[in-house]
Amino acid sequence: MNQTKRLLSTIRLANSLYSTQLARTHPNNKVRTRFLDLHVPNYVSPFLNFHAKLFFSSKPEQTLNIILSEKWSDELEQELSKSKFDFTHETVMYVLKKLSKEPQKASDFFNWIVGKQGFQPSSSIYSIMLRVYGNKESIKQFWITAQKMKEEGFFIDDQAYLMILQDFKNSNMINEATNLTKIYNSMANDNVMNDAIKGIVGVVLDSDWGNGVEKRLAGIKFDFNVSDNFVLRVLKNLRKYPLKAIKFFRWVSETFNYEHNTITYNGVLRVLCQEDSIKEFWNIFKEMKNAGHEMDLDTYLKISRFFQKRKMLKEAVELYEHMMDTPYKPSIQHCSVLLRTIAGNISPNLDLVFRVVNKFEATGNSLSKSVYDGIHRSLTSVGQFEEAEKMMTAMKDAGYEPDNITYSQLIFGLCKARRLEDAAKVLDEMQANGCTPDIKTWTILIKGHCSANEVDKALIIFANMIEKGCEADADLLDVLVNGFLSQNKVIDAHQVLVEMTETGGVKPWQATYKNLIKKLLLERKFEEALKLLRLMKKHEYPPVSEPFVGFVSKFGTIDDALEFLKALSYKESPSVSSYLNVFQGFVDEGRELEAKDLLFKCPPHIRKNKGISSLFGSV
Repeated sequence: MNQTKRLLSTIRLANSLYSTQLARTHPNNKVRTRFLDLHVPNYVSPFLNFHAKLFFSSKPEQTLNIILSEKWSDELEQELSKSKFDFTHETVMYVLKKLSKEPQKASDFFNWIVGKQGFQPSSSIYSIMLRVYGNKESIKQFWITAQKMKEEGFFIDDQAYLMILQDFKNSNMINEATNLTKIYNSMANDNVMNDAIKGIVGVVLDSDWGNGVEKRLAGIKFDFNVSDNFVLRVLKNLRKYPLKAIKFFRWVSETFNYEHNTITYNGVLRVLCQEDSIKEFWNIFKEMKNAGHEMDLDTYLKISRFFQKRKMLKEAVELYEHMMDTPYKPSIQHCSVLLRTIAGNISPNLDLVFRVVNKFEATGNSLSKSVYDGIHRSLTSVGQFEEAEKMMTAMKDAGYEPDNITYSQLIFGLCKARRLEDAAKVLDEMQANGCTPDIKTWTILIKGHCSANEVDKALIIFANMIEKGCEADADLLDVLVNGFLSQNKVIDAHQVLVEMTETGGVKPWQATYKNLIKKLLLERKFEEALKLLRLMKKHEYPPVSEPFVGFVSKFGTIDDALEFLKALSYKESPSVSSYLNVFQGFVDEGRELEAKDLLFKCPPHIRKNKGISSLFGSV
């Protein structure tokens, strides 16, 4: 590990000298990246002043280890009771999230903490348990929990609902999916707080915040005590209006002398993590910390995913640094995902990469293979190949052999830098080191050549791949098709798809079919497009009709229309709606005579159809 640190320090120094030389040689060029020394990070979080617990024994982790160490029993419950752990919302959330792959233990812990310890779960805790119970084996417990949530006025988290719904559909649990949607909707409507919530949301959204708004809010009747569940429900309805959500958050505290807790702080942070309210996000975050509360793991993961999706990577890294200083640390896998997201940018910010690595290591972790790959990926993406090679050597010294992932990153970076010959040579290096290139590695190399407008060389590499016994797949076919299309070689793209499908046994992606069909019809290659439509039917994809209808309506003959309808159908006769679309297309293009000629060649049930007859009148 010390060797890796020294290497990264050397990389930083070399990069600094290189940047200085570059600035002198090219004064108009802006130097975009520099490296951080893992020993002495030059970034200090603004929250360290009031949250200095950088190194401590994690009690939530101890709780988790006890639960995982043995089967659930009375003795285990006694051990947990005697441990004097503080089972806060954050701790319970952390344990349940970590037990997500141990559903029985998650259930045992939840039943114990709620049933015997008197813990009051929140909507987010309940939602976690619904995900645990959302399978055929524990569906009875799922509905018991969901019904209890409804009776107690809680609601299912939106993301949890969508994920459970998809799980039900994937497991062919159609009735359960239907009932889930019903109870999800009823939780929002069948509630004693519903009228007050609707009134508050309506007033807040109706106008800008001011004295008038507060006076109108004061006129709303409350037949219940203000609770964290009530606050969360209002915040949920204001999630698209974060600046108004924070006004409500303040108002409810001041008006009802309500003291916000971990649950409500986490709830408002989920709303405030948007671009136009990021200042308010960090202000509330600091306030929450000063009040002695923490961000729970579920909230962190949701906000981090949001930041990464919206390319708010500086915020994602800053939040990661915070969570690594708490007892509720994200997993190694999450660190790898964050590094991969940063490296996936067109021009990765290496400062952010090393801030993540710094914090990961500073909290007692050793660099894993995935973390090494994350650093290596970023270096290759910005063209720092010498440093990337040194990092690969350090990875080997740490006991991790480069694999297809590592080599693929190098190939991608070399192709991005248009060093195509060097990229191709990596395959030889791989094989010399006993690593056989897989289909993804070949695909990255071929795609790199296609992106550089070297489609002919890409085909040579493809042929070499086949000779070495590696079979093509739909991803590679899509790359080749798009490569030909980028050179306006539509027929060549058609040829390679047909050959790889009919002789190579590849099943193209539906999107590949659609894209190529549209391009063929733009070139008026009707027969070629029709062949692809037949292949789509063979592969049991829904047929693509829109581009054909547009083409036939403008340029096609009656025979073209009949051929299209025949190819479109899964049965002996196409559907009535298919005929109607073609007829409507002819009429829209002013080709009523062709439409009538086509009608006379249609089966009797089509000619007699009321919808079609009304299009022509009496024929």
